[in-house]
Amino acid sequence: MRNLTRIILLAIIVLAFFLRVVKLGELPPALTWDEVAWGYNAYALGLSGHDEFGKFFPHQYLESFGDFKPPMYAYLDILPIKMFGMNEFAVRLPSALAGVISVVLSYFLVKKIIPKNSFSLLKINFDPALLTAFLLAVSPWHILLSRAAFESNVATMFIILGVYLFLISLDKSRWYLLLSICSFVCSAYTFNSARIVAPILLLILFAAHYRYFIIRKEIVISGFAFGFLLSLPLLLFLRSPQAKLRYQEVNIFSNVGIIERVNQQHSNNNEALWSRVIQNRRFAYAAEYVKHYFDNLSPSFLFIKGDGNPKFSIQDVGQLYLWEIPFFVAGILFIFRKREGKWWIVPIWILIGIAPAATARETPHALRIASTLPMFQLLTAYGLIQITTQILANKKLLVSGMFLVLLTIAVSGNFVFFLHNYFFHYSREFSREWQYGYKEAIAYTESVKNKYDLIYFTEELGRPYIYLLFYGKYNPEYFQKNSVVEREALGFVNVRQVGNYIFVKNPGSIAEKSDGKNLIVDIPASVPEGSKIVHRIHALNDTTVFVMYEK
Repeated sequence: MRNLTRIILLAIIVLAFFLRVVKLGELPPALTWDEVAWGYNAYALGLSGHDEFGKFFPHQYLESFGDFKPPMYAYLDILPIKMFGMNEFAVRLPSALAGVISVVLSYFLVKKIIPKNSFSLLKINFDPALLTAFLLAVSPWHILLSRAAFESNVATMFIILGVYLFLISLDKSRWYLLLSICSFVCSAYTFNSARIVAPILLLILFAAHYRYFIIRKEIVISGFAFGFLLSLPLLLFLRSPQAKLRYQEVNIFSNVGIIERVNQQHSNNNEALWSRVIQNRRFAYAAEYVKHYFDNLSPSFLFIKGDGNPKFSIQDVGQLYLWEIPFFVAGILFIFRKREGKWWIVPIWILIGIAPAATARETPHALRIASTLPMFQLLTAYGLIQITTQILANKKLLVSGMFLVLLTIAVSGNFVFFLHNYFFHYSREFSREWQYGYKEAIAYTESVKNKYDLIYFTEELGRPYIYLLFYGKYNPEYFQKNSVVEREALGFVNVRQVGNYIFVKNPGSIAEKSDGKNLIVDIPASVPEGSKIVHRIHALNDTTVFVMYEK
């Protein structure tokens, strides 16, 4: 029976690999500028140890478009870029492999959290660990995050590994604790939200097992000293203005609209004392935070439509499958009722994982709460086991058979619907959301650039310079010596020129002021009538993305 379980687990891992790696270079249909930045910086680091702007082995942050990102993903991408070249497959491979590893780790993690609970069917024991691994393997949420270069997906893997190693350390050598702390720290060097989730989760794990560590003080002291040394560069960076830049840009607490609304309420109530006490900005911000928190738990987000951003959802399936609703609800009820094993980790993990995302203005957000995985799947698996066990215990063959048939139809139907939409319709429907067209535009301009004095490229759709560096395979040293880079006081970076490429918002009007023969790459709405059009770039739904014309 144990060998059969291992065979099923192996089949789940193979399925997870297939769903995350097959056609990885083609689906999603294009690289976003963040993905391209990861790939190009990995290429630059692999060549000389310097990033695109010449910083030697950046360890605190990676500067990209004025954002200061945790650098881990770029380092993980060095080897794939060297092995497979600068292409979509290589850029996304670390995330895809992290997704597969997360499925494997989920099985062993759940074994530690809820070690005893299963039902037997056809001589096979199905336990929460096996079902959680399966649900994560086929999860639309996790599949979409794993098939693009999302650093949050890699951070999730490190957090899962960190919790698992911590639980292992309770039974085995203290070296597992050091590895656990190292994994948590790695997550903080990978994604911003993990910088909050990882330390809080780790401290709660320590607090919950304080009796174990009281008699092993040297383990705690050495562990925290080790973690502090690893985190020191990050802690120093978090005190810098660069670290606060992105947070100030997206958090709800810098939203002046809330203060204006409160002031208006005071005015409407003639500046009454009760209004100033009740309708104050602190309560308003607290209410806003609670609203944004529960946005991430809304049924529409979780089970029906998913994230409003097509990068994280196909829009026709929720972050979880529709069939999971009754089992997910049952899982919540039963896990609090039965309190098996280390059950308390599950709700605490979810609560902590959502906390940092609730400070952002854009909610719900599947990427920012990815650190909650695989706890949602664990709750569904737990509920499924409880309900299935009770139905099979009745020993009514007809009832049990109908339940298993309906469950099989629901699971397979929902899964096939998702796969069909994702692999056959998604690219055509959402290619524009993935910045489709830059690769094709750069291929054309690079083939004709010697015919023109200057090439003016619009910035209306994003950051074209990084696509030029990546798909043009420009050496980082050439970029650093032959570019014009503007740095704003707030930290934003604008690359205005690379070689004979000029990057501006309104390329047509700027090109009119220059002499010589120039090529303009612009969006269709900005092309003047009567222009000499030489080429067009179309999205997969046949809409025009870029128009090239001479001036």
